[in-house]
Amino acid sequence: MSFARKVWHLLVAIKDGLSLVFLLLFFTALYMVLTARPNPGHVREGALMLDLDGSIVEEKSAIDPFSVLLSGEAPAGEFDVQDLVHALDTAADDDRIKAVVIDMSRFMGGGQVAMETVGAALDRVRAAKKPVLTFATVYTDDGVMLAAHASEVWADPMGGAVAAGPGGKHLYYGDLLKRFKVDPHVFKVGTYKSAVEPYLRSDMSEPARENYTQLYGSLWSEWKADVTKARPKAKIDQITKDPTAWVQAANGDFAKAALDAGLVDKLGDRVEFGQRVAKIVGEDPWDKDPGAFASVDLDPWLADNAPETPGKPIGVITIAGEIVDGDAGPGIAGGDRIAGLLNDALDDDLAGLVVRVDSPGGSVMASEEIRRAILRLKAQGIPVAVSMGNLAASGGYWVSTPGDRIFAEPTTITGSIGIFAVVPTFEKALADHGVHSDGVQTTPLSGQPDLIGGFNPEIEAIMQSGIENGYRQFLTRVAQSRKMSTEAVDKIAQGRVWDGGTARQIGLVDQFGGLPDALEWVAKQAKLKDGDWHAQYLGKEQTRYDTIIKRIVQGGDSHGRAAVATGPDMVAVMAGRQQAQLAQVSSDLERLMRAQGMQAYCLECAPAVQPRESRPMARWLATLAALID
Repeated sequence: MSFARKVWHLLVAIKDGLSLVFLLLFFTALYMVLTARPNPGHVREGALMLDLDGSIVEEKSAIDPFSVLLSGEAPAGEFDVQDLVHALDTAADDDRIKAVVIDMSRFMGGGQVAMETVGAALDRVRAAKKPVLTFATVYTDDGVMLAAHASEVWADPMGGAVAAGPGGKHLYYGDLLKRFKVDPHVFKVGTYKSAVEPYLRSDMSEPARENYTQLYGSLWSEWKADVTKARPKAKIDQITKDPTAWVQAANGDFAKAALDAGLVDKLGDRVEFGQRVAKIVGEDPWDKDPGAFASVDLDPWLADNAPETPGKPIGVITIAGEIVDGDAGPGIAGGDRIAGLLNDALDDDLAGLVVRVDSPGGSVMASEEIRRAILRLKAQGIPVAVSMGNLAASGGYWVSTPGDRIFAEPTTITGSIGIFAVVPTFEKALADHGVHSDGVQTTPLSGQPDLIGGFNPEIEAIMQSGIENGYRQFLTRVAQSRKMSTEAVDKIAQGRVWDGGTARQIGLVDQFGGLPDALEWVAKQAKLKDGDWHAQYLGKEQTRYDTIIKRIVQGGDSHGRAAVATGPDMVAVMAGRQQAQLAQVSSDLERLMRAQGMQAYCLECAPAVQPRESRPMARWLATLAALID
């Protein structure tokens, strides 16, 4: 009995201990949730502080908290471009805000259209007689473009600025696949549909080179025009035509070179920058650390300045990221998810609809599902406008065809009207290892497509015929939308990619303008006056996972801020760009190996932003090993 009593007491003690642990975890989690919620009470006089630790996006990605916690690394930050614009516009009119401060030490960009949109909002802040100050260790292309709209641009003396321009090398796997005797069966329509070239060639085709020379040339001209207009004294030609002479003239001092070229105004560390801001907005009464100044962060500011909702709603559906089958997203355009949001809106009595597109395309079936859902709303007699962001290419243009009017910016990437499919087979590789296939067929299609034994001529012809039919459907949808003949559309299609300016000239776009312009057009078509309508974002949900996870993984103070981190220097920034190429290898090989249907996707249009994947090298090696095995 004595032994049994001791065992019982031990079990009770374990139970009590576990109960206490779970209670502590519960209340810790509850505290984090409550403290992570933006609190308007944190708003005070001073600067609006925008710590752009990440990239500017059209729609924030969904975060899997368990994956992030297991990896031990916080996800890259994302900032909704419309949230930033709203925050800046409200700050311009609010007497509590004395200045706007932007920390871009770890800024990852977001595309030219996003930079133009946020830059225009910064111009409105300055027009309200409020200074805009930026700080970074190193400014790169998007950072230079955004900072050009500031009144004071600061850089760390160990940093600098550089503008590389669009373009660069792509990876081609044709010889690699031949070496391992993998046969990438490619079915496509479109002379310029270069998304399949990496699997067939070892270099870029001449049509693709011609296309992207024109596209990148137009985007680069717009970039230089924007920066020059915002910062007339910047010596853009000096830093782009002969960057070696520019840097060597400063004896390799990148910061001095940036200062001499007019890309930055002042050199100083973070403390000196903070002291300068404090002279404008006042010192922080609670934080006595060197360089502290009175400020309010983005989330509390947005919580205190919720958009007004007068009159009737105009729906806004966001199609951002690759278009895929299923419920994926936000941040990825899952066809089922987006169609479901549009179907739910059928009962919302919307005055109109704006389709905001920022996508390189993807699945044809998912694109068609979204198009049909838009048409169901349009059938209710409401006007539909399309607003293109950084890119609306291939499937991104497919989902744009229901629009009564299409808005884009000169730097929008669009077009890429073409279709392809890639299906690899491994009969040659397996034969080298003594693996063969044989069997009995009752029809030419029995057992086809056969990934192990290879394709027969019949399945090859059938799949190519299906791709050609899909292309004809694409042409038909565009022709009906743009009131053109299919022959005329075919001449500007063929998978060719266009900048927004050229797209407007050839009839793929109606007029230049952003999301506000599209909303105003819809309101006018619905015969609504100013103040009688508001934008209703379909499916936009606020989540605090990002704040909570960063606090768990990184640590932070009572306001949820992580410890101040200095941005990488120039060498680290330039070397770090190549990490995106490693991630691209993984993405390309995964696209080859993954079973997919017809694709309306623009590979070269996809944004070259460092992915959320925390260990790209490990993932790349795993994918390559799977291919070789």
